[in-house]
Amino acid sequence: MARKLTYGFFFRGSHMQLGRTFLSATLAISLAACGGGGGRGGNTGGIPGSSSGGDDGGGGGVATCSLADRQDWVLGQLNEWYLFPNLLDTTVNQDAFDTVQGYINALVAPARAEDKDRFFTYITSIEEENELIETGSNAGFGIRLTYDFASNRVFVVEAFENAPAFPQGFDRGTELISIQGQSVSALMASGGAQAVIEALGPGEPGTTRSFVIRQPDGSQQSVTVTKAEYSLDPISERYGVRVFDNDGTRVGYVNLRTFIVDDAKQQLRSAFARFQAEGVTQVILDLRYNGGGLISVAELLGDLLGANRTGDVFSRTVFRDSKSENNETTLFRSQPQAIAADKIAVIATDATASASELVTNSFIPYLGENIGLIGQDTFGKPVGQIALDRSACDDRLRAVALKTTNANGEGEYFSGLAGVVRASCAANDDIFTPLGNPDEASISTALDYLAGRSCTPITGAAKDGTIQARRTQREMVLPRQPSAAQYRIPGLY
Repeated sequence: MARKLTYGFFFRGSHMQLGRTFLSATLAISLAACGGGGGRGGNTGGIPGSSSGGDDGGGGGVATCSLADRQDWVLGQLNEWYLFPNLLDTTVNQDAFDTVQGYINALVAPARAEDKDRFFTYITSIEEENELIETGSNAGFGIRLTYDFASNRVFVVEAFENAPAFPQGFDRGTELISIQGQSVSALMASGGAQAVIEALGPGEPGTTRSFVIRQPDGSQQSVTVTKAEYSLDPISERYGVRVFDNDGTRVGYVNLRTFIVDDAKQQLRSAFARFQAEGVTQVILDLRYNGGGLISVAELLGDLLGANRTGDVFSRTVFRDSKSENNETTLFRSQPQAIAADKIAVIATDATASASELVTNSFIPYLGENIGLIGQDTFGKPVGQIALDRSACDDRLRAVALKTTNANGEGEYFSGLAGVVRASCAANDDIFTPLGNPDEASISTALDYLAGRSCTPITGAAKDGTIQARRTQREMVLPRQPSAAQYRIPGLY
């Protein structure tokens, strides 16, 4: 049986009708075609021993995809696998909800109230998610947006080069002034971010929108863009890999957009082969918008950073007591492109989650104050999801079922990593300066940290567990009906 692990995220705040929403990560374990007979476990994925519900409705009858049957199936899976069984409200009336996700939200509300499941448990499409992982395929404009709620403005923080919007002038720092003749500031004032999302139209190829956009230099232009299929590139060819000379020290810079696309592995190998050839000993990991993805990519990134750690513990995965047979310890492995990084700066925002946090946390036992968090506090998601599939309905339940820790058993960073790391430096996310530019505020601060220069710790950083994550006025927001890619890549449209 081939095991596929992913680490991604999803969270929802409390700003408007459906709340500010935003991708966090999911750690998913999905085993393909484990065999078995009858109506369960035949071709559904799932993990050994799970009653992941093959072609019946979860109650022994013929499968239907009615709302009630899907809700029954979800309840059965959560009763069996949920990491916090005492924090499931199984008394809620499923008839009160007209969507599966609404019912899930009610079931896990007690865990959410304790900040242990901030909308991490959700339902998605098997087909969409598999296509995303295997090919990186997505439909849209190919831009990531941030919403400034204080001034009712919307900016592009990143643009995928092979997607429709980039050649039309959309790039980091571009501001959306109007969409289809509607003022963005007016949309924000009247309906918040969801009004802007609705104006952008459905995420389907062929959807066309007219825009007025403003560039960082103040120039404006009117453009028309049509959504199309494109492949998500995990590392930009423009700025994704750099080598800086930092007072005589060779510093490697890698900006990893997402862990979710399998091709990230080869791109990371190429980046570290360059670092190895150029004598890099210190690394900047720019994960400021990275909401997670494949855990195999996270493990490879750890291996590539830790040539001198082979055989040491990278991380531990722990399930609830009744599922402890699935617990696992992952060790650093030897890789031909690996370097022995002696100091690492991780650039983060509160869009940085799960796999990004996992890699950072895994190096704390070995580097201590030589791994620093730069920018803002991270999202805070030390728990992960498994993928439970019901193929008859194309339903994949991402259920919080496990937690991860480092070699020292540290992993309770629900408020973010600033209260866990030994060193941190506050810095702005300067969206008007290109990524990969050493003059960009967070990159410049990272270089200062690596050189041993003083900095101001991230607000709220503490070692006693009292950390309160710092939030900015700019956030990335999830649509009401997110695609598989939007669940993992914050602000993608």
